[in-house]
Amino acid sequence: MKLLKLLLLFCITTCLQSQNNFSTKYFRHLKYNHVSPYLNLEGTYPINEQTAKSTSHYRFKYNNSGKIIEITNNHYHTERQHPLASLGVYKVDITYPEGQEIRVFYNKNGKRISNDRDVFKEVYTYNSKGFKSKLQFFDVDNHPMESNWGIAEYKWEKHKKLIIENRYNLINEPVSLSPYFKFGTTGILLDKNENPKAHYNLDTKLNIINNDKGTASYHDLFDENGNHIKYSYYDVNDDLVMNQWGFAYGIKVYDDLGNQIGLNQFNTQNEQIRSRDIPTNSKIELASKASQIDSLEIRRIATGYLVALQDLKPELMREVMNDSLNKITIGWDRETKKEYARATTKTQMIDFATSWNKSNTKFPLNPTNNITILDIYNRIANVKLVSDNWVEYLHLIKLDGKWTIANLIWQHKDVNRYPKE
Repeated sequence: MKLLKLLLLFCITTCLQSQNNFSTKYFRHLKYNHVSPYLNLEGTYPINEQTAKSTSHYRFKYNNSGKIIEITNNHYHTERQHPLASLGVYKVDITYPEGQEIRVFYNKNGKRISNDRDVFKEVYTYNSKGFKSKLQFFDVDNHPMESNWGIAEYKWEKHKKLIIENRYNLINEPVSLSPYFKFGTTGILLDKNENPKAHYNLDTKLNIINNDKGTASYHDLFDENGNHIKYSYYDVNDDLVMNQWGFAYGIKVYDDLGNQIGLNQFNTQNEQIRSRDIPTNSKIELASKASQIDSLEIRRIATGYLVALQDLKPELMREVMNDSLNKITIGWDRETKKEYARATTKTQMIDFATSWNKSNTKFPLNPTNNITILDIYNRIANVKLVSDNWVEYLHLIKLDGKWTIANLIWQHKDVNRYPKE
């Protein structure tokens, strides 16, 4: 009996140790994916724990079988991410019941939330040979649901060298690859590193066909660091074609830390047709000091608002106020007997500039419009305006080279107009 108890204790201890036996790795990035959720989650650009404390990263936890059981998202990014290449949540918990892989999503407070596909749970199914054959989406109450692309289920099967993919909605109707790219049944070709090499549009007999835009496949190339460096588009004859966005292939540029910093796009004649820099959190360039031209224009626009009221100039008011104007002051609600933030629209301000001071009694003969520019940063500015009647703080924004007032908060200069606090 004593030996039996010792064996039982040993088994329990071993089991608990096994459950807590995991390893942790840190990565700067997730491997890019614009092909399919069939592809495995992977980190790129590994870093150590000490480095991770001071930089953007993902933390992967693995069980003793080497399977991912948790991903924590500490990745601060400014670049646009593809929905298939982004977690869209703070944490992913992954479990492996028999023949399944289940991913559940959480925010920083441990609350279940939806991911970038707007689903609360993803359930992968594996067949008896370990092949990933199906993905289904579920809501927070464990009911089947569709993603924001209208997909409830992915199905995969092998055909020669291809992974055949079909997608279905909740009533089992076929769904296209994405709302903006019309491939139906597709075939995914992987390279020796399990990276997507080509993605083909197929008919019901699994023959390659053009889609409605004349594209039959797109090809991808990854470098040794896991960076997605090239993507290109082809027709059914395997000839390079212009895609629906007006280019045939794109080449991405990365810095030494794996941040994408540039994109060059080419036509079918291998001529570069556009190039652009990609903003990255690895290098942030501060704005230079504001120019005198901007300072003068900010003063003109800010005081122009008062001048428009004083001199009845509705067109000047239309010019200085942004269409999204948010102008508020302290109001009093007689029913609730409480103060509230009372708003005024741009349209109302234009009306005020038409007639509010028609009697010429709202301002002194020589009005005071004192302006102090508190700060200017590139295309935004903060201004204090003190007139005979009001004290105001203005936010200005520069759009298409033109400054306007976007936000304005004001109160009467005479504080006796308000109840004593």
